[in-house]
Amino acid sequence: MYRAILFDLDGTLTASAEGITKSVQYALQKLGIEEPDLEKLEAFVGPPLLDQFMEAYGMDLETARQAVVYYRERYSAQGMYENQLYEGIRELLQDLSSRGYLLGVASSKGLMYVEQILDYFQISSFFTVIEGSRMDGSRLSKGNVIQEALKKLNMENRRDQAVMVGDRKYDILGAREAGIDCIAVSYGYGSVQELEQAGPVMIVPGVDGLQRFFP
Repeated sequence: MYRAILFDLDGTLTASAEGITKSVQYALQKLGIEEPDLEKLEAFVGPPLLDQFMEAYGMDLETARQAVVYYRERYSAQGMYENQLYEGIRELLQDLSSRGYLLGVASSKGLMYVEQILDYFQISSFFTVIEGSRMDGSRLSKGNVIQEALKKLNMENRRDQAVMVGDRKYDILGAREAGIDCIAVSYGYGSVQELEQAGPVMIVPGVDGLQRFFP
């Protein structure tokens, strides 16, 4: 039986594509790349930004780092607020917390942004631990973020009692790297095919599915 539940942020707790894709578009424009298709840029929701700029646009490391700087210019001022909680999330967190589950957030997003967004939506109090990547570029991988969250929850030796909830393959693979299960949600930004190929314990189609999964 699970005792600790770690949630991804983008695509799991919040519908955040607008702010992320527009900030990526802004960064690309600053580098002389025009990308009018925001839907194409939804691939940036989930993975570490640095890796995605290099993979999607063939950037070298130095250029990708500059792209991240430009991204943060817009995201910190505007993009993080182009965002909304998925319907039912607040009620889900309240219910799970009241029933004694230890809740946490494990996101590849910069920790500073994660904390600000959770505060903005007034849901920080539900979480015992909040973890993200570091703005200096350290702790970028999802597996490392999850490992740190487990450590702070004192669950390192009880990994069978912890589970990750996320919407992309990075959540599933990161959870596996950290030695815990993952429940995937299909209402976020990962396709069902992507999730199935990564192999979660279960794929649930909506927030109500999460409610039913945890006894």
